[in-house]
Amino acid sequence: METLKIIKVGGNIIDDEAALEKFLSQFSTVKGHKLLVHGGGKLASKMAKSMDVPVNMVDGRRVTDAETLDIITMVYAGKINKSIVAKLQANNCNAIGFSGADGNTIVSVKRPVKKVDYGFVGDVKKVNAKVISILLENNVTPVFCAITHDKNGQLLNTNADTIASELAVGLSKFYKVELYYCFEKNGVLMSVDDDDSIIEHMDYGTYETLKHNGVFHDGMLPKLANCYHAIENGVSRVFIGNSTVMINKNQKFTTLFL
Repeated sequence: METLKIIKVGGNIIDDEAALEKFLSQFSTVKGHKLLVHGGGKLASKMAKSMDVPVNMVDGRRVTDAETLDIITMVYAGKINKSIVAKLQANNCNAIGFSGADGNTIVSVKRPVKKVDYGFVGDVKKVNAKVISILLENNVTPVFCAITHDKNGQLLNTNADTIASELAVGLSKFYKVELYYCFEKNGVLMSVDDDDSIIEHMDYGTYETLKHNGVFHDGMLPKLANCYHAIENGVSRVFIGNSTVMINKNQKFTTLFL
């Protein structure tokens, strides 16, 4: 079974043009089958504010009303996605940009209202791995933004970490999948203020203990939940680190396993 590297880039890398250029240059050198998932950075919030559309966040998650959905679709699936694809083409990496609606690749359902109504936010239900694998086998690199659809004509804002995890699970039926989460930190940290306090190896028991002890920053908790969802459902290895972890294993980073 061939290896597929699924790499999610987010955090401040998306917001820093020089850092993004460097990351995409490095990503282009990754050999074999690869797929990129990107978040939206702060650009959507900046654009919303410029248009006098309120930015409503609950526990770090964006509440997506109809106006906000229009903006993030323009930003995520438009400006950011196409800019990334163009930069990859400049690095001789033949890429195609995707939302989940394109090729019916990712189907979600609108998140049910419980304590909070998140609006047009989607939870992934199905990944069309066969369509994606056809592209990969023809040396095309898919680039997914954080927009999916419900198969009834409705676009949905969907967490990019979750998209990466669900794509990894879906494609693990066709490939030996390695999942990488790249951001500005060097890995999962024991202390958020100490970049050298990297937890290099984390099994599920350690994860549960550290979570119980409140070690993880709030933003890291859903990322780790996505990591273990992937590992428990067929993904061979998961790594968290800075943008060079996908090409350089001679540095410190976090490897997760059961």
